[in-house]
Amino acid sequence: MAVDRAIEALQTRLGHSFRDAALLDRALTHTSAGADGDYERLEFLGDRVLGLVVAELLLEKFPDESEGDIGRRFAQLVRAETLTKIGRAVGIDRALNHAGDGAIDGIVADATEAVIAALYLDGGFATAANFIAAHWSPLIKRSEVPPRDAKTALQEWSQARGLGLPVYTDIARAGPDHAPVFTVAVNISGGEPVEARGSSKRAAEQAAAALLFERLEGGDDG
Repeated sequence: MAVDRAIEALQTRLGHSFRDAALLDRALTHTSAGADGDYERLEFLGDRVLGLVVAELLLEKFPDESEGDIGRRFAQLVRAETLTKIGRAVGIDRALNHAGDGAIDGIVADATEAVIAALYLDGGFATAANFIAAHWSPLIKRSEVPPRDAKTALQEWSQARGLGLPVYTDIARAGPDHAPVFTVAVNISGGEPVEARGSSKRAAEQAAAALLFERLEGGDDG
C-alpha cells in the first residue's frame, strides 16, 4: 500500500527503524481518522523534547547572546511553519492518517512533534536529539543575526514613520474544526490592506504582516 511505503520511506529519513511500529502509527494518526488512538499526547511530549534540544543547540552556537536574542531565535525555530517545512521534507505529510484530501499544514506541524516524541520513546533521547540536530542545525547556522518576527518588524517600521500600529482584521474562518483555515487582513494608517491565510489566527497574522512588510520595504507603497 502507498501508506506503508510512505512509512518505510519516512523511517529511512528519520534514521531510525521503530521496534514498536504502533508507536509511529499513533504519532501519524490525527483525531479525524476515528482511530482508537491519535497523536495528541505524543505531540505534547514532542514539543518539550524539541524545545530542550533546540534550546541547547542555540546556547552552544551563540554563547554570548542575550536571553532575548536567544528567545527570538528559539520562537522562530519551533513555530508551526518551521515544523511544517521539516515535516514535509522528511515525508510526514505523505504518511499521515487523517480524514480529508491532502495534509493541512497545522496537522503536519503537530504530527512532526508527535514523531519526535515517538523517536524519543522508541530510541531514547539521543535518537530524537540526533534527528532534531540534523534538521534544525542548518536553520540555526543560516542566520547570524537574531530574527525579528514579521509582526514585530512591521510594527517597528510603522512606528518609526509615525504611522501608528498596524491594524489586523479577521476576514474569514473556513474548513472543518480539526483543520481550520483563517484569513486575516492587515493595513497601516488606512493604506491598502493585505490578506493572508494560515492554520491559526496567529499564523495568518504573521503571514499577512510578512507580505505587507515585504511590499513596504520594496518601496511599492512609497
